[in-house]
Amino acid sequence: MKKALKVILIVLSVVVVIVIGFASFIGIRGIPTYPTQKINLTATATPERVQRGKKLASMLCVKCHMDPATGKLTGKHMMDVPKEFGEVNSRNITHDTEVGIGGWTDGEIAFLLRTGIKRDGKYAPPYMSKLAHVSDEDLLSIIAWLRSDDPMLVASKTELPPPQPSFLVKFLCLVAFKPFDYPTAAIRQPDKTNEAAWGKYIANSTYECYACHSADFKTDNFFDPEKSVGYYGGGNPTLNEDGTKPVRTANLTMDKECGIGNWTFEDFLTTVKYGKRPNGEPIKYPMEPYSGLDSAEVHAIFTYLKTIPPLHNKVDRN
Repeated sequence: MKKALKVILIVLSVVVVIVIGFASFIGIRGIPTYPTQKINLTATATPERVQRGKKLASMLCVKCHMDPATGKLTGKHMMDVPKEFGEVNSRNITHDTEVGIGGWTDGEIAFLLRTGIKRDGKYAPPYMSKLAHVSDEDLLSIIAWLRSDDPMLVASKTELPPPQPSFLVKFLCLVAFKPFDYPTAAIRQPDKTNEAAWGKYIANSTYECYACHSADFKTDNFFDPEKSVGYYGGGNPTLNEDGTKPVRTANLTMDKECGIGNWTFEDFLTTVKYGKRPNGEPIKYPMEPYSGLDSAEVHAIFTYLKTIPPLHNKVDRN
């Protein structure tokens, strides 16, 4: 009996040492670094591309990188990122060549946006959107806008402290969230005559709506969004604007009791584009009106949501 107990204690001690060693390794190593790849790409600017890029960026980059104090994309402290992910400051993406991205090539920007790998090889954690599935033309449009003379992008030396990712983020970046491969084949614009496919592209590839409206950021599948736990069933515990109160995301499936199965297209349009729910209440942050979308785009998203299996997931949003 004593011998068996001694063996058990030895095994437990070894396990504890291994766990402590693994945790220390993650803590010290931090977020992994990966090989970079030289991408020969030039985002030739045209008025159409710059306009399209601004539309896309206004609902992606601007929300996280705009500092109200500077009026530019100099980065800001992300109060609404759940505390379990650590302290997150978005970076300066103005034209400044030292603290911004003014010294980056178009290929380096494309590589980051596609893969999540920065030009120094460091991986951008999962709270930064990766545009792995957007079309080549939309990617070029975003880069063309980032190179434009928009006042939000004028060079600025403003720089925030580097983010402090939590142990959880470091762990997830080691075992779960990995960079995307840079595409080896062209990614074409969606066929707008197939409204559901177009809506899926807008919702998933362009704006990553599923990332917030599924069960949890930690179980989102960025490689294959439809495999995300609770796909569009809501309940993800986001935070309000000052980070003081949890706000669970809405169920966007067509469940008639827990989702939007009783909504008309007009209800959906008013909510998404103008920020007002069918009951007259304003939508809750971090959701904001997507005023840049036109009615046809919103209708396409609504059409796609109708194709998703309803999830009977009642979300307490008080």
